[in-house]
Amino acid sequence: MSATGPVSEASPMRSTLRQMLALLEGERQALASLDLERILSCAGGKEDLCNALAQEQSGELDEECRALLDAVKRMNETNRKLRNLIAANIQARLGALTGTAWLYGRTSPNGVVELPR
Repeated sequence: MSATGPVSEASPMRSTLRQMLALLEGERQALASLDLERILSCAGGKEDLCNALAQEQSGELDEECRALLDAVKRMNETNRKLRNLIAANIQARLGALTGTAWLYGRTSPNGVVELPR
């Protein structure tokens, strides 16, 4: 890998990005099945891979690495939205059990508004 040229064909970054894609797919499956142990394992794996990517970063990315990075960003965003939907669903269920429904809003200083019963 040249500090000034595109990432080479045998790039460790390319391999790490592929590993990240596989990990994100596993995270999506873990989220879909609500497998908490696997979700936590994926979170740790993502952090490790992000650290590896930070160390491998050098020079400009070639087209394949840019495409892999874009795919990683999209999949991570999809997983983030899924996590947020799950959290909102759980919050709604807890609110139903306790008789209060909390929503995120902009009308109070802390951003939380209680709905009337």
